[in-house]
Amino acid sequence: MEYLVLNNGVKCPVIGLGTYMLSPADAENSVREALNMGYSLVDTANAYVNERAVGRGIRESGIVRENLFLSTKLWPSEYENKNAVEETLERLGVDYVDLLYIHQPAGSWLAGYRQLERALRDGKAKAIGISNFEGKYIEELQTKWEIAPQFIQVEAHPYYPQKELRELLDRYGIRLMSWYPLGHGDKALLREPVFAALGKKYGKSPAQVILRWHTQMGFAVIPGSRNVDHIRDNLNILDFTLTGDEMAEIERLDRGARYYHRTDEQLAQFASWRPSFEKE
Repeated sequence: MEYLVLNNGVKCPVIGLGTYMLSPADAENSVREALNMGYSLVDTANAYVNERAVGRGIRESGIVRENLFLSTKLWPSEYENKNAVEETLERLGVDYVDLLYIHQPAGSWLAGYRQLERALRDGKAKAIGISNFEGKYIEELQTKWEIAPQFIQVEAHPYYPQKELRELLDRYGIRLMSWYPLGHGDKALLREPVFAALGKKYGKSPAQVILRWHTQMGFAVIPGSRNVDHIRDNLNILDFTLTGDEMAEIERLDRGARYYHRTDEQLAQFASWRPSFEKE
């Protein structure tokens, strides 16, 4: 496994399992299978309504807690809930998480960030982060944080490599974790000739080439799947290295094209919606 060293010295694996849009049953099975294959990074969130299932999968795998990097996210409706961190840990069945995010810049997000800072000081989180924050929100947060975040989790892929955001992140030593790393499964991205050619050269699929691009960009990446073969293939990307010229060729695919678009109206809705935790 390869690792990123965060701005507080914590080490994070570069490849992990995402559980977005996985039902509790699928999340439990995928987490158990992934950890048995050698994964050590698992990502979930309050809003996925599968934290209890993720916890079950972890326990079923038998992995030693110290060998697991577990990340989750507080949802905006929980930002002012003083028990939100403890309730999240209870659902997961752990004493701490390795990475704790606030999920959206919605509602009382500064109160949410203060919860992260307290969790870090209290040993309930080893690292903290922000998810779906854009430049203007990061600049505002920077004037208010007491502890700088270690991670940001945002959409990133070869069509949208977040060039401008990365320049801002570099100022503060914030690492990037990619979601939609394969362009939300966009067949046009997967069929780009460069990935077919590189896949043939290295004996890999286009998806594996793209995931390797992420890790060589310095990103952590968390593709999700309920398919055991896909989970295994996604981990099998660290036995080859793209050359500088090949990385530059992929860089030319940048279209500034994202798949997820969020409106101010949606942010307002996020602040009032509460996940149905009883359904986990």
